[in-house]
Amino acid sequence: MYRILIVDDEKIERNGIRLLLGRQGRALDIAEAVNGREALEWLSGNRADILLTDVKMPLMNGIELLEQASGLYPEMKKLIFSGYGEFEYAQQAMRYGVEEYILKPVDPEEFRKAMDKLFDALDREREAEERKAAEGNFFRKYVLNAVINGTDMEGLKLRTAGFSLDFLDEYRRMMLLETGGNFFGSGDGEFLEALEREAQGARFDCLNLNPQECVLFFLDEAADWKELAGRLNAVLTQQCGPEQKSYISVSSGLKDRSQIADRYQELELLMENRFYDLEGRVYMAKNEAESAEDVRLDDDTLMKQIRQDIRAKDILSLKEHCKRLFLNYGKNAGFSQIYVKFVFASLLKLLYEAIPEKTERELDEEMDRLYRAEDMDQVREITEKNVDLLEAKLKKDAGSVHREVETVKRYILSHYGEDLSIEQLAEKVYLAPSYLSTLFKKETGQNLSKFIKACRMEKARDMLENTHEKIGGISEKVGYPNVSYFCQSFREYYGVSPQKYRDQGEGAGAYEANQTKA
Repeated sequence: MYRILIVDDEKIERNGIRLLLGRQGRALDIAEAVNGREALEWLSGNRADILLTDVKMPLMNGIELLEQASGLYPEMKKLIFSGYGEFEYAQQAMRYGVEEYILKPVDPEEFRKAMDKLFDALDREREAEERKAAEGNFFRKYVLNAVINGTDMEGLKLRTAGFSLDFLDEYRRMMLLETGGNFFGSGDGEFLEALEREAQGARFDCLNLNPQECVLFFLDEAADWKELAGRLNAVLTQQCGPEQKSYISVSSGLKDRSQIADRYQELELLMENRFYDLEGRVYMAKNEAESAEDVRLDDDTLMKQIRQDIRAKDILSLKEHCKRLFLNYGKNAGFSQIYVKFVFASLLKLLYEAIPEKTERELDEEMDRLYRAEDMDQVREITEKNVDLLEAKLKKDAGSVHREVETVKRYILSHYGEDLSIEQLAEKVYLAPSYLSTLFKKETGQNLSKFIKACRMEKARDMLENTHEKIGGISEKVGYPNVSYFCQSFREYYGVSPQKYRDQGEGAGAYEANQTKA
């Protein structure tokens, strides 16, 4: 809808212009003023797309109005009406960017043609602005996708030459949203609108990682991040249905772009809580961490994770969670020695229960050494020694871990076009979904969902280079029933749309050229 301001001191003339505008067949918002001074006052608080003004009026004529209005809104379209013998007004009006000049009395056909020109110009400008906004939105998502995946910032600057990355320094905090099914793959704009309403003015950018996850990058600070996350999770639950569980993790604060990748790792780590705390749906960072290494998880959560690691024989995850337990106490003088030793004695008992060869007497001796430890270094030494003992016992099974991950990878590479949920993949190797998720990341260095997406994107890229398959067909074959979501994901991953990638030519040369331009 366009807004039009009609300025004429004769009511009958204003009514006539309204009548002619009604014949244009467009939805219009029309305002009126009886002279230039009243029109300028209205424009000081309102914006018009088109100004239609008579020249001769009391208090302030049309030429004076054009001069001042052009300073307020240089891009506003302008049309003036004038009688015969007033050509000098037309010459003056041209200096202020007047596009059309119509003589009075107004000829309806001449008016229609003049307005068609103005509307066509506005339509073209609006389309150009929308394209520019869309390009900017895709660019931001491409950059964010690269940053959270650890892309070197200097390399990213080279690949995005000509575009500013300064927007990355504007983010203040991040949230990771996760749910079951293919919710984020539906391309449902209503969900994003619902989140924006519930955020109550807190601006954010949204990046879909895969059909189950998305990240929100907030540009504003919130008074209570946990309360905000709770409200957003209520929206997520309402939108995806009560049968699908949903979770949100909230990062520590962001100072600048250098912390974004670490904050994303922090979000992933916090999201691990969903495997142990099914009632809680919002997981907060406990402190303002400098990096993912500084993230503090509470002892109860860590001990649950350690029990799971030992049951699952996941020594890599066990070492990581023990490391985080040390981080909780290594620099913290707020706990008594006896409490800290009690925590690690509980850990020691769990380790010995997993090594049947060890006797109760040996456990008592080890407990005695632990309680006689003089500092945290000795506590760490005793704990790590027993973790190493468990690792030695499990080494004979180390090959099975690799085989299970390889089986899942082969299945994904063969069935990338199908619905691939973590639950379904876990069934293939007879593991719990939570364990498979952790195991896969420890073995390969990346999340299972990221591996699936990378596989699908590579397959799509290969089809674009080596086949004449339509974009919709490729989308379907690589596991994206929603072609719009596929195009969005491809662009965020590679920096260009599937069609543009194909148009640039086949082969790796075209891809590298695109990355240089992106």
